[in-house]
Amino acid sequence: MNPIVLVPSRLHATRLPQKPLADIHGEPMIVHVWRRALEADLGKVVVATDHFSIRDAILSAGGNAVLTREDHASGTDRIAEALAVADPDRLHDVIVNFQGDLPTVAPHVSRLTVALLRDPEVDIGTPVAEITELEEADAPSVVKLVGSPGAEAGRFRALYFTRARAPWGEGTFYHHIGLYAWRRAALEKFISLPPSYLERREKLEQLRALEAGMRIDAVCVDDVPLGVDTEADLLKARALLRK
Repeated sequence: MNPIVLVPSRLHATRLPQKPLADIHGEPMIVHVWRRALEADLGKVVVATDHFSIRDAILSAGGNAVLTREDHASGTDRIAEALAVADPDRLHDVIVNFQGDLPTVAPHVSRLTVALLRDPEVDIGTPVAEITELEEADAPSVVKLVGSPGAEAGRFRALYFTRARAPWGEGTFYHHIGLYAWRRAALEKFISLPPSYLERREKLEQLRALEAGMRIDAVCVDDVPLGVDTEADLLKARALLRK
């Protein structure tokens, strides 16, 4: 496999204005995210953004960035546009979608996610973590995996993703972490499809892939990266990164 890591980053956010440029110890948050992507040591890292201020922040830090359209409906659409610019010769067969609001991702989480694609039957790989606080299982902001355990411990074949508490009955619940490793062909198929019924209902774009018959496998990791969506999250990120 020859991965490329693409980091979608949109300037405007509803709950935290100009979130990618939020200061964390003297640097924009997107620079910290870019560093986490580099630390995984998977391959070339490119930030895909809709605004020159984010591009310039990454360039000033010594990184690569591509300007994309402002009107993309999702980060997946944004990385698809950036891929055509960053890899016009189609040298990369695996695309890692490294979310632009995860400044604390441990390197092994990204590596384990990409490793799922060693199985040629898998189209998309993604990480999950055990839910330890039951209130998270009921929180719509926490996406849950409904998956069938594989032969290898800690690995699942995804059957569904939901904001509801699922599956029913006693047992562990799994928190989905929004990081993806795509086969290039799967990504290109995905963006050619219209939003699906369940995707629109749950507001989860990965359901489009499942409804289209793509196989998503998940790996359980021991580290849930902090997603920064609010001012409170930003304060937590500053405290974590100070350590």
